[in-house]
Amino acid sequence: MREASIATNMGISRGPVREAFRTLEERGLVLFEKNCGVSVRKLDSEQAAQIYQVRIPLEGLIGQLVTLNLKPEGRIQIERLIEMMHIAVDEKDIGTYATLNQQFHDLLAKYTNNLPLYDTYRKLVVQLRLFRSHTFRHSPETIKLSLQEHIAIFNAISTGDENGASELLRKHAEDSLQRLTATINKQP
Repeated sequence: MREASIATNMGISRGPVREAFRTLEERGLVLFEKNCGVSVRKLDSEQAAQIYQVRIPLEGLIGQLVTLNLKPEGRIQIERLIEMMHIAVDEKDIGTYATLNQQFHDLLAKYTNNLPLYDTYRKLVVQLRLFRSHTFRHSPETIKLSLQEHIAIFNAISTGDENGASELLRKHAEDSLQRLTATINKQP
């Protein structure tokens, strides 16, 4: 993709296109190639596993901090999200569930009230989004299991069990990686 051609096609100046490319590059979604333009980053399963190596301990920290910092309005928002996840599971709506799954984890990271952690987490998981929904699409039975794990995590947070929430979130991320790997390995 070239900045000038996109700007021309959209009838805008190159500045907004350049800023959009920078934002996408910061999120790890595109790569700048000298004299070639910008290309969409391709993420293979090995790179996804490396991201999970960083994500897993980060989830543990999120579990501790969200348990300590979650306010009543945040608790209500997460409860509503879990209710919507139940509906998506009942309706076998994988697309909606995948989106709600991402929102659940995003809210937990947000409610740690630790902006550097939240920014780091978001930069990591945006790169994993397609991989995370891949498991749900190719192994639809995993959404029920995922929901059960989310409920257990939220219960630990709600009861103030920071060590339990930390361990459950770490285990959930580890299990997600295992499910992803298993799903990829059964693909032809």
